[in-house]
Amino acid sequence: MQKPKLSFWQIWNLSFGFLGVQIGYSLQNSNTSSIFQSLGADMDSLSYFWLAAPIAGLIIQPIVGMFSDSTWTRFGRRIPFILGGAIISTIALMLMPNCPVLLSFAPLAMGAFLLLFMDSSFNVTMQPFRALVGDMLDDSQKTKGFAIQTLLVNIGAIIGGVLPTIMTMCGVSDAEIPGEVPKHIAYSYYVGGAILLLTVLVTAFTVKEYPPKEFAKYNNLEETPADEPKQSFWQLLKSVPGVMLQLGITQFFSWAALFMMWTYLKPAIEGVVCNPAGEILSAGETQSWVGILNAAYPVPACIMAIFMTKITARFGNKVTYAFCLLCGAIGYFALTQISNQYWLLLPMVGIGIAWAGILALPYAILSKSIDARRMGVYMGIFNFTITIPQIVVGLTGGLILSNILGGNPSGMITIAGIFMLCAALSVYFVKEKKS
Repeated sequence: MQKPKLSFWQIWNLSFGFLGVQIGYSLQNSNTSSIFQSLGADMDSLSYFWLAAPIAGLIIQPIVGMFSDSTWTRFGRRIPFILGGAIISTIALMLMPNCPVLLSFAPLAMGAFLLLFMDSSFNVTMQPFRALVGDMLDDSQKTKGFAIQTLLVNIGAIIGGVLPTIMTMCGVSDAEIPGEVPKHIAYSYYVGGAILLLTVLVTAFTVKEYPPKEFAKYNNLEETPADEPKQSFWQLLKSVPGVMLQLGITQFFSWAALFMMWTYLKPAIEGVVCNPAGEILSAGETQSWVGILNAAYPVPACIMAIFMTKITARFGNKVTYAFCLLCGAIGYFALTQISNQYWLLLPMVGIGIAWAGILALPYAILSKSIDARRMGVYMGIFNFTITIPQIVVGLTGGLILSNILGGNPSGMITIAGIFMLCAALSVYFVKEKKS
């Protein structure tokens, strides 16, 4: 029996809280390097601090997925985890700018701890959103559901990227003082945390998940007997669908490329990017512009998400996915050739198209091959394909930068372009299940 068709706004509400989570992630992506540099970290060690996010995701997402698969409460199956994680995420965002005060004799250590705490809470909140779309929509609406989720994620990324600039425009200082988190970044974290909690509350109070009997009926399943032996995590890991492993190759290259950009974009353009008058931007101006660039690529991603359902209906998920990644590769290569701050917005169009594909299409392809009863844990396991490449880059990035690239961070952006090109080519080997 097919699941009921949901309206646009019902699908919108499924992922609306993800908008707030992405504001937090966007603030982190744009400002983590700057925060840790202001606390005394050198450029070669930056990638190690960025390991907090993938390590948290590697451990937490499968655990949350497994527990949410077997959670049935009057509040729902996924909603309790989403709401609980959102409360903790808000607290983490409020604490992060205050790490120099919380542990004045070791601010870098406190910053690393709070970053790990913040990423852990983000993952608790974020993971059930992927499974929620898979739970609530039938195969014919899943691409649309993940496309709308991608749209909301990118709206959140835009807001998070421009918040520091908005704070500056409101008169908050953007001065970089050694040992302190710049005030415009701190205020952005406070506002971002409040928005995160509000958006999640909208999802929590508007979404009514299917109870066990309806869920079993809509997925053509028998209700799981209470005494049925449960599979261990390792048994589930051994029985992952083959398409997950195929997508894993594509994910490795694409997420490694993204991680390189998030880590090295500011160092790559600092001292190089200039305004239209040819004047090199200051460190504070460069950091603010990195926020604008990180807010820029979600704009074409939003546009792509709006049309993605129609495009995939005509060309298929795989062709659309490969095209998106190819656009990203071109964007990375162009990023290293431009010094004018406004022309740097152009490569972000290609990167944004790639971002839209990465956020939607792997999940649309994978969700059709997953046992509905194991949607949460398998989505969590699939997160390995996001976190492992980031951990690999985090561990090796500093070594590559200092020993191979001679300390030139723009070379990391070139490597990112090569990786994204490999990702586009690897889509050919993915075997998609037909709806």
